[in-house]
Amino acid sequence: MTKEVFRSGFVSIIGRPNVGKSTLLNKLVGHKVAIMSDKPQTTRNKILAVLNSPLGQAVFIDTPGIHKPKHKLGQYMRDVALRSLAEVDLILYVVDAGAEFGAGEEYILASLEGIDTPVFLVINKIDKIHKDQLIPVIIGYTSRREFAQVIPISALNGENTGKMLSLVWEYLTEGPMYFPLDMVTDQPERLIMAELIREKALARTKEEVPHALAVVVEEVEQRPQNTVYVSAVIYVERDSQKAIIVGKEGNMLKTIGSLARQDIEALLGSKVYLDLWVRVKKDWRKNDRDLRFFGYVHE
Repeated sequence: MTKEVFRSGFVSIIGRPNVGKSTLLNKLVGHKVAIMSDKPQTTRNKILAVLNSPLGQAVFIDTPGIHKPKHKLGQYMRDVALRSLAEVDLILYVVDAGAEFGAGEEYILASLEGIDTPVFLVINKIDKIHKDQLIPVIIGYTSRREFAQVIPISALNGENTGKMLSLVWEYLTEGPMYFPLDMVTDQPERLIMAELIREKALARTKEEVPHALAVVVEEVEQRPQNTVYVSAVIYVERDSQKAIIVGKEGNMLKTIGSLARQDIEALLGSKVYLDLWVRVKKDWRKNDRDLRFFGYVHE
């Protein structure tokens, strides 16, 4: 009997902001490791997620959306995404089936020039368009570059994601197990908790607030009766943004805290007392020192 080949490798998920990369990552690995939001540019760090299967181990890297940067944080996010292209065995280039082809896609395609890594064109959100609209979308992209595979999917409802995953395994070659079987992500628990809080805040704030949001978990302490105390701070750039996050009589902050606490309890498997604060750090996205404080810039 022929021994099954253990396949492994690194797979980068790239694309413009808000095309559904984080939703796809969570669907592929079967766990929530990346926050999901209808606001663009919500993934700020490179998130590594591990899928273990009888076929092998696929390590997915969800990157910040590639876009023309407007501030130092934006430059960092773009650089993180572009660096990932040279570090992987396969690239999943995710596009929005219903979005117009524009300068952002041209920029990404130009970034892929000269890269020998196989690239899948993953056309996401096909549940949002009529089937007749799909062929022109495929032609529009494949006329500009050759792709190893073209796969229309809906990451939200899982349509064709299983087929795509089967193709991913075909493109990965025999290799070692890079991470332990029980490892799902390389993100520390504190960072995951901070991202869960940021997700809830993003979902409930107006357009002027989202990209000015950062969350830091300052304290995690085990307390009696299987309760974990978590103290976290939501940072914004202006007093007006703080007022929105806090809300009338503190109701917005209470809602954010209540929803985040449920996800954190699911993460930790314990009851959680979440102590949530809001502070202003003026124009932090433009300041190198503040970006280092939030972990977005590394020496």
